Amino acid sequence: MDALLLTHARQYVGPGAVPVLLREKHRLVCHDTGFVDAAVARDFEIAHAGAVALRGQTPDAIAAELQERGIAIGAVVANDVFPNTPLPIEDVALETLRQSLEALLIFPYRLTQLLLPPMKLARRGIFVFITSARHLQPEPGFSVATAVRAGTTAFALALAKEAAPFGIQVNVVAPNYLYSEAYYPRARFIDDPSGRREIASKVPMGRLGEPREVGELIEFLVSGRSPFTTGQVLNFTGGWP
Repeated sequence: MDALLLTHARQYVGPGAVPVLLREKHRLVCHDTGFVDAAVARDFEIAHAGAVALRGQTPDAIAAELQERGIAIGAVVANDVFPNTPLPIEDVALETLRQSLEALLIFPYRLTQLLLPPMKLARRGIFVFITSARHLQPEPGFSVATAVRAGTTAFALALAKEAAPFGIQVNVVAPNYLYSEAYYPRARFIDDPSGRREIASKVPMGRLGEPREVGELIEFLVSGRSPFTTGQVLNFTGGWP
């Protein structure tokens, strides 16, 4: 059975996706920036029996490690992250924009370049890109995240068009108001009553999305149960905006 590669497994949608993917018996191979520390990688594998923690950090290093280990990838969940620091457009350092592009667009683009050819040869494969629904209603101060995440969504749609003749599915999950410590931390938006009220005033569901819920959506998309579904953007937003 070909393996499923999940990037940034301890961040963003990773904590919700990992247990669901393992529950459904996927052969799960994970990348994470923390895995440069052997102890962190080992603890992750112990906590998530069946998962493999890769040490490689760049797309090229990940691909090389997969080859060395003899692991063929049949599905990719590109779950990429970059911190949001709200700033007016005129105050955004261009270096911040470049770093965001590197993390959120260039990283998954290069990883796709490396992993796509074997899928084309096999005439099967699945990509799921985790981006953002921010472009549906841009907010002041978030121009970098809005622009770059939208670029990755557009890339995924272009990939879907090119890959479909080879039997390869490509879809996007676009969250907003998903609980994660990176973007909607518990202390501010769950434990704090004022934070909960803020979320309830914006999200029709009245709460943040739960990690397990997005994990279930991702698992469906990588399951292969609906192979005719490709080129779709699924907004995980609780009815927002």
